[in-house]
Amino acid sequence: MESTSHNNHLIAGNIRDRIHKNARQIGIKKWDLGASYSNDSSVQIDKGTAKQLRSSQRSSITIRVWNEQGLVGITSTSDLSDSGLNKALRGAEQASDFGNASESPDFSPLAKAQLPTIDRPLINSQGINKLFSIIKDAEQELLGKHNAINNVPYNGISESNSERLYLNSDGAIRHQRRTNACLYLYARAEEAGRKPRSSGSVRLAYGSQRLDITGCIEEAARKTISHLNYAPITTGKYLVCFTPEAFLDLLGAFSSLFNARAILDGVSLSSKDSIGNQISVPFLNLNDNGLHKDNHGATSFDGEGSPTCNLSLIRNGKIQNFLHSEATARAFGVKPTGHAGLGAKVSVGPDWFEISKSDEVDSYSKALSHTTYNEEFVLIQNLNALHAGVKSSQGSFSLPFDGWIVKGQEKISIEAATVAGDIKNVLNNILNVEAEKISTTQGVSPHIWVENLSITGEA
Repeated sequence: MESTSHNNHLIAGNIRDRIHKNARQIGIKKWDLGASYSNDSSVQIDKGTAKQLRSSQRSSITIRVWNEQGLVGITSTSDLSDSGLNKALRGAEQASDFGNASESPDFSPLAKAQLPTIDRPLINSQGINKLFSIIKDAEQELLGKHNAINNVPYNGISESNSERLYLNSDGAIRHQRRTNACLYLYARAEEAGRKPRSSGSVRLAYGSQRLDITGCIEEAARKTISHLNYAPITTGKYLVCFTPEAFLDLLGAFSSLFNARAILDGVSLSSKDSIGNQISVPFLNLNDNGLHKDNHGATSFDGEGSPTCNLSLIRNGKIQNFLHSEATARAFGVKPTGHAGLGAKVSVGPDWFEISKSDEVDSYSKALSHTTYNEEFVLIQNLNALHAGVKSSQGSFSLPFDGWIVKGQEKISIEAATVAGDIKNVLNNILNVEAEKISTTQGVSPHIWVENLSITGEA
């Protein structure tokens, strides 16, 4: 059942008035806050038996206070009562005495600018019993897809009803509600005398009623079964095709290339002067588009209240913009871009990468297509160990992956292998960006072809 009548747990006007009252009593003139509320339910099972059933309600508020010297202090609390807000304000005020003069954020100049319209449905939760029933049936159906599939060790279904709020003493007020649901199934298959093989699938929706359960089961089964026929790969240089998920993961691991905070901290491969530099082949475009229709986690404002936008990062291979908070934008002499968190030293991060082929420049090898190419290539399905195998400040990576050797459209799963390289070399060795853009759970991308990538097979 769809609804727009969800209870508003973060009543913006009420919190604003109580904060104003307490701040005046204490003598605080400048403050802002970010608040959140969520009601979450999740289920995990093991062969039809509940492994974990969890429901929770969480609320939190982060308050920043500026003192007369312009230094900022910050505190957090889950107590939204008058006494809780008063304690949080006093704590932030005391913390401001120890603020860092060289890292003092300010209100975003866009905190009261018009917000983009995000038309997303609010869908009522079905409850934990229904979630259990859904995933129990899904697990059973997945186990029946092939005799070799003997377990679904990683699985889960969840639904969430959440709210976000930003307020400041200058009159800014931002509020948003959203509902989300997620289903993931990760199957394990094993044949006699062979190693176990695994793969999975994820589906997102605005409510658990809308989850594509059948699609998730079919994809998890298809991928898992496709890895049963496996063989080792010879170490060497290969023509590689990245699936959209894999390339988005790789580019996301090096998002510091476009992160102004990372540039100021000296941990990015880019510099202040990199705008306009050629960073990739001239037919690659990259946007950070948090407003994309397929982004189920879309928000209309960031942690500082700045509007979310569709920001061009690479156009025709050249860097166009960086991701900014208020503080980094001030340091660069530009406007905030809507990518900030909330803190004494504000973090910056991407929302939703959208990769596409330029309409103005042709690919080097337009004929390359993962569905029709008949010569040998490696198709990388997904990259693993991104937390350990990436050195973002150096540009290097060495990552285990799941994928196939493909020749004449015959796919043989790769037993075990690692792909290694340098992100700038990858971006400049792209041969083709396929025309069809595919929406995934983390962004939008076509299949991307890269030449001469080093792949090391299992010894």
